[in-house]
Amino acid sequence: MRQWKKEHLKLWLAAVIAISFCIMGTGFYRELSADDETYKGLKIFSDVIELVEKNYVDPVDTKELIEKAIQGMVGSLDPHSQLLPPEALEEMQIDVRGEFGGIGIVITMQKGLLTVIAPIEGTPAHKAGVKAGDIIIKVDGESTKEMMLWEAVKKMRGPKGEKVVITIVRKGDLKPIDFALVRDIIPIESVKHLGLKPGYGYVRITNFQENTTDDLKTALRSLESGGPLKGLVLDLRDNPGGLLNQAIQVSDVFLEEGDIVSIKGRLKRHTKAFRAKRNRKKHDYPMVILINGGSASASEIVAGALQDHKRAIILGTTSFGKGSVQTVETLREGYGLKFTIARYYTPNGRSIQAQGIKPDVEVKQRFLDEEEEEEEEGLLKEKDLKNHLEAYPFADEEDEEREEEREKKRKSRQRRTESRYGPIQLEGLQADYQVMRSLEILVSYDIFSKIGE
Repeated sequence: MRQWKKEHLKLWLAAVIAISFCIMGTGFYRELSADDETYKGLKIFSDVIELVEKNYVDPVDTKELIEKAIQGMVGSLDPHSQLLPPEALEEMQIDVRGEFGGIGIVITMQKGLLTVIAPIEGTPAHKAGVKAGDIIIKVDGESTKEMMLWEAVKKMRGPKGEKVVITIVRKGDLKPIDFALVRDIIPIESVKHLGLKPGYGYVRITNFQENTTDDLKTALRSLESGGPLKGLVLDLRDNPGGLLNQAIQVSDVFLEEGDIVSIKGRLKRHTKAFRAKRNRKKHDYPMVILINGGSASASEIVAGALQDHKRAIILGTTSFGKGSVQTVETLREGYGLKFTIARYYTPNGRSIQAQGIKPDVEVKQRFLDEEEEEEEEGLLKEKDLKNHLEAYPFADEEDEEREEEREKKRKSRQRRTESRYGPIQLEGLQADYQVMRSLEILVSYDIFSKIGE
């Protein structure tokens, strides 16, 4: 048993060394000597692990200790670099593929309870009557009380046609409810569209995944089928980003020439400029792009490119400011390393990192209640992120007030998520202040352009 532990430790130390090489870059591949600082550091690390393993007051899981050490090392670089356990790497790959086998719900962990944020329209869960706010207490008879979020997701996902039973408790119902659901292929719909009024279209992109550009072109064909468009509102609010190539291709749909974005890293292979190509079909109507503090990464690339080329008016509030490029390298045992290799720059050379895209027309959203407005004002930006955790707050007389504030913010986030995953409705867009301001700009442009004809 002891021999197995030593072999296991050596394997994980090898992983640490491999990751150290990866972070230091190709210039680090050289013969190590006893005087090398990195080698000395790894020897100290090995000594610490061995001492803790032998002498700590409670038994320790060596693999878990080393994994946390790697997380700490990589996390100290920047907020977006991290070690991905096999489950997290698998979930990331599923998210960008655009579909998966499952039941069709968006879930989160609230106060230790597995809670439904929203069912996805048209999925088994939606058809069966699962609702936002339902608390899932069992999956196939197994309690969710001690489950991690990724564990619950993994249990509910699976091959199409297989059955899974979830047990929920719902406010107002005295007894738990069982839902026997047959898994289906769940599309992750990243593009939705609707006509605001004759001649004016609305497209919302919620994230950038493998099929986003194709879905955008399909949406534009649908909107244009009723006649030439006089204007388009492209909604990138609360879009956290996604695949770089999709951001480039989406920008290219509306551009005919010039740079879209450039990336600059320490290595030559991580420095490149991406240019627009001429389109067989032009989409050259006036555009307004909506952004806010939740618009990040790929969505900032699109907004920045179309702003610099004066192809669209940017309306809303300053975006998040995530202007760094991450890559994912696969490691042994199914692990992955996500780390930063470059920074993004707009066509005019503006850095997005910690700056964000500033709108041409600043328009704050008008909310139905004060809590939502306060949250919009206080959205965390990239420049606010730290590489350390906040101290755990001590209990005091303000605890109850803090809990109430957290609950208000939770409800606000839930309303936004329900809107993101639910269907677009004209009534909802007509009540959206920023969308209506965008429409007014487009209509006004059309009117002024005809003066003097």
